[in-house]
Amino acid sequence: MNYNKKTVTDIDVNGKKVLLRCDFNVPQDKETGAITDDKRIRAALPTIRYLLEHNAAVIACSHLGKPKGEWKEKLTLAPVAKRLSELLGQDVIFAKDIVGEDAQAKAAALQGGQILLLENLRFDPREEKNDPTFAKALADMAEIYVSDAFGTVHRAHASTAGVAAYLPAVSGMLIQKELEIMGGALENPKRPFVAVLGGAKVSDKINVINNLLEKADTIIIGGGMAYTFLKAQGGSIGTSLLEEDKLDYAREMIAKAESKGVKLLLPTDTLAAKEFSKDAEPVCVPSMAIPADMMGMDIGPETRKAFAAAVSGAGTIVWNGPMGVFEFPAFAEGTKAMAKALAESGAVTIVGGGDSAAAVEQLGFADKITHISTGGGASLEFLEGKELPGVACLLDK
Repeated sequence: MNYNKKTVTDIDVNGKKVLLRCDFNVPQDKETGAITDDKRIRAALPTIRYLLEHNAAVIACSHLGKPKGEWKEKLTLAPVAKRLSELLGQDVIFAKDIVGEDAQAKAAALQGGQILLLENLRFDPREEKNDPTFAKALADMAEIYVSDAFGTVHRAHASTAGVAAYLPAVSGMLIQKELEIMGGALENPKRPFVAVLGGAKVSDKINVINNLLEKADTIIIGGGMAYTFLKAQGGSIGTSLLEEDKLDYAREMIAKAESKGVKLLLPTDTLAAKEFSKDAEPVCVPSMAIPADMMGMDIGPETRKAFAAAVSGAGTIVWNGPMGVFEFPAFAEGTKAMAKALAESGAVTIVGGGDSAAAVEQLGFADKITHISTGGGASLEFLEGKELPGVACLLDK
């Protein structure tokens, strides 16, 4: 996939109407609807400010939640418009619909330096179907398309890929950063290149492991997925998470790593417990000999040291997925140790989405990480080496 895409700074936006796809899918309080974390809105500000300062008329659009093509009042983007206007210090005009009369009239009247936010894209069933009539209706309101929602670029929806058939399409600053840093890490990493993979399931990371075996010098495997690999090597894993149908795949990957000279590191000791509960008593056992009535819940102290040593001399580190049941304090130490090791490594460090990103932020290491990806599913598919429809549709430099 070509990561060298034109960005908003490569084109003239002065006096132009710009359709800007943002990721305003923010968490909200279930009772009041109040936004509980505005990080995604803040992440869009550099691109929005650039466009407004360069006299573009910005027509912003986003999805929120999963309304599945139905109008759901509690998933309206009105609270986002309010928060965005506070952050920008200027009025954000809000359309009561997406491509209907209100949106069209407000888009037509929009002047350079003004911003309009359309209602939730997914209220229209045509958005997720990438319906060309819906994509064209969105495109007809603007002259340029700017994509800045990295969390959705792995989906071929009308607003992420379809509109590029009708408008010149470039990336915003958020996507530009993802492409430069993650693309650079995969195409031309500073070596040694270490990949740290965790999370519950091998099946989620099959293609990632396969792709990274072609690129990395060391692959570290922790989290629930490690137990399938340990079992594949003849270990006793008790009642730990196991994907029986992935044992052959795990053996293949172990053999592939050996033949390519890639170090594949697995836990040597494990914090196990008799039940999956935050009050469970952790017991440290050898990873290959977990008692029959116990399940592995986190990497042990010896493994933490070994994994930290493996990343300490790295040039590039990519991390996706926690090392244990991070949400239970007694089983969060492995993930904490990994976050600390990355922060202290001096390497180019990339943390991909979800739980690992949350861990790094909660522990206060976010400012010591080179890049925290804004897209969980998108960053995984990126690591798999897949072509992302929302990136492929952008103009090449």
